[in-house]
Amino acid sequence: MTAVLFDFSGTLFRVESTESWLRGALAEGRMELDEAELAVAARGLEAMGALPGGVGPSWLPEGVASVWGVRDKSAELHRAAYTGLSRQVQLPDDRLHDLLYDRHMAPAAWVPYPDAAEVLRALRERGVRVGVVSNIGWDLRPVFREHGLDPYVDAYVLSFEHGVQKPDSRLFAAACAALDVDPRDVLMVGDDRRADGGAAALGCAVHFVDHLPAHQRPDGLRPVLALVGADPRANGSGPRTDE
Repeated sequence: MTAVLFDFSGTLFRVESTESWLRGALAEGRMELDEAELAVAARGLEAMGALPGGVGPSWLPEGVASVWGVRDKSAELHRAAYTGLSRQVQLPDDRLHDLLYDRHMAPAAWVPYPDAAEVLRALRERGVRVGVVSNIGWDLRPVFREHGLDPYVDAYVLSFEHGVQKPDSRLFAAACAALDVDPRDVLMVGDDRRADGGAAALGCAVHFVDHLPAHQRPDGLRPVLALVGADPRANGSGPRTDE
């Protein structure tokens, strides 16, 4: 393997809890809710899947259903989809819906998985190129810079910048081109079997991780080093495409 492509949310980073997300937006807007009201609002937002990177929606309102499947193709569609979900929840001030959306883009809303830095650093030290391929509606580069992981990434290929979203093989092809690597020499690592599994159509090997809270997945990325032959402890087994 000459390169590894990583998904963002649920793979390298995990978004904060819905309650923490709501508290952050309230603080930004200098608004307050008592604890009982906050708990009710957080449960409602979580049930609606209004937090990007969190749990999926339990149902799609009519105004959201029409854009949900293509929400990652542009910044406008992404914002419309997620604010459309949050607006199904009664909040004390209408401004909170946009504050919530803005909050989820803040570096403070994200935490790297415990072994992310270790794995990315090891790949860099062994000359393996790294790309981030994400279905997303905003620029995640500041998140990587704030958490000190940007120096380990050679290319970012983001759906909203290309107007194409995974599993479309064109997004993976763009990443391979940006890294100047043959797809057959690339491992794609992600948590979504449909979206990230699209890399297999291009000839990439694919490895899946579990989308879990960060503290519940302390070493889920470490197998990547053995798969690409970048782990000195590896037993020589080659990369695989997981089913």
